[in-house]
Amino acid sequence: MKCEHINVLITGGSRGTGAAIAKKCAEYGARVIVHYNSNRTEAEAVAARIGNNCAGLIAEDLSQPGAGARLWAQANELAGPLNALVNNAGIDLVTDPHGDDAQWAEGWAKIMAVNLQAPADLCRAALVDYRAAGGGRIVNICSRASIRGDAIDHPAYAASKGALLALNKTIARGAADDGVLAYALAPGWINTEMAPTDPDVLRAAKAEIPLGDFAQVEEIGALVAFLLSDLCPSATGATFDINGASHVR
Repeated sequence: MKCEHINVLITGGSRGTGAAIAKKCAEYGARVIVHYNSNRTEAEAVAARIGNNCAGLIAEDLSQPGAGARLWAQANELAGPLNALVNNAGIDLVTDPHGDDAQWAEGWAKIMAVNLQAPADLCRAALVDYRAAGGGRIVNICSRASIRGDAIDHPAYAASKGALLALNKTIARGAADDGVLAYALAPGWINTEMAPTDPDVLRAAKAEIPLGDFAQVEEIGALVAFLLSDLCPSATGATFDINGASHVR
């Protein structure tokens, strides 16, 4: 598997799943631009592990208006032209319909900004450049919640990821003539700092997974690298479930 032809921007690439994606893509030869929100120390640590295949680090708060378009422009200026985009950055906040009005409104606004608007703006910018270049690749990290929904106090997260999945399918269908390949990953729990730590919650979360454990970040990274390798372009538009058979279709 080879990714030497890939020049990829990875959002949320400074830790957890994003860092694993960056590392695995670089292992197979891709040039990687690592986006991070505010912790440059973590981003620099990822760059050090990647070595010469790190083409740069860019800070951008994806909750702010226009962040996606700015990030794509900065990445192209720093290390372009880009031919791959991985929308990995995401947040999850409580948006309980039985909670207070401020929590509901603020949670929905921030989640939609980071999980949907910024990725959509990045995809839009990529599509414009890909049409001019004759093609490119997009991988959107969605969620098991995109398909089956989520807990009642996390509806905004499920809605944002469901919309991102619909966007990915639309891009795959509508931009194939421009040489664009678009894939979605729908993981369940991943073994990162976002996973539950309360013993009772952790036990219940693992109990519903037939495989018995959360997905590892290295699994996500390996699948993303494979999709960017162009070994299976006919999989464009597909959604890849990585959830230990906790949700099968």
